[in-house]
Amino acid sequence: MSYRALVPLLLASLMLGCSGNTRPIPPVAHVDVPRFMGDWYVIAHIPSRPEREAFDAVESYELRPDGRIQTTFRYRKGSFDAPVKTMHPIGKVKPGTNGAEWGMQFIWPIQAEYVIVYLDDGYQQTIVGRSKRDYMWLMARTPTIPEADYKAAMTRLAALGYDLSQVRRVPQSGTKPE
Repeated sequence: MSYRALVPLLLASLMLGCSGNTRPIPPVAHVDVPRFMGDWYVIAHIPSRPEREAFDAVESYELRPDGRIQTTFRYRKGSFDAPVKTMHPIGKVKPGTNGAEWGMQFIWPIQAEYVIVYLDDGYQQTIVGRSKRDYMWLMARTPTIPEADYKAAMTRLAALGYDLSQVRRVPQSGTKPE
């Protein structure tokens, strides 16, 4: 086969590889978005780069008049005594997803996939994931959860295809960083 014939095949292979062979992660059936608003303590995660050494991590959501979600992520880097760091992405519920799939925008125009894959009936515990299974957040309305709930969450994550060796428990002191 000639070099000219190989170039289109190589390009097609690269495009298929970049398009992601990852199966979509299944969202919950419905999220009452206003009820989901408020503070969520990060119990465990597969962290993004800024979160790798997070302590006292709390994600707060506030529904804006335009329907978008103002997000404030607070954490301390490396210890409970470190200064509080914050990030302020904007969430946008994707149409037709019953509130369970959002685009989370840290930098315009890029929106990261944000899928609510578990939510208990009382809106006290949730798991947010991504189809790439590269990041995940187990969150609760309280700084700790019962060990049985943590183990059940790990079982859910394994069933979704996550590598549990990547999961990090987030140290929580019990006080929300301000």
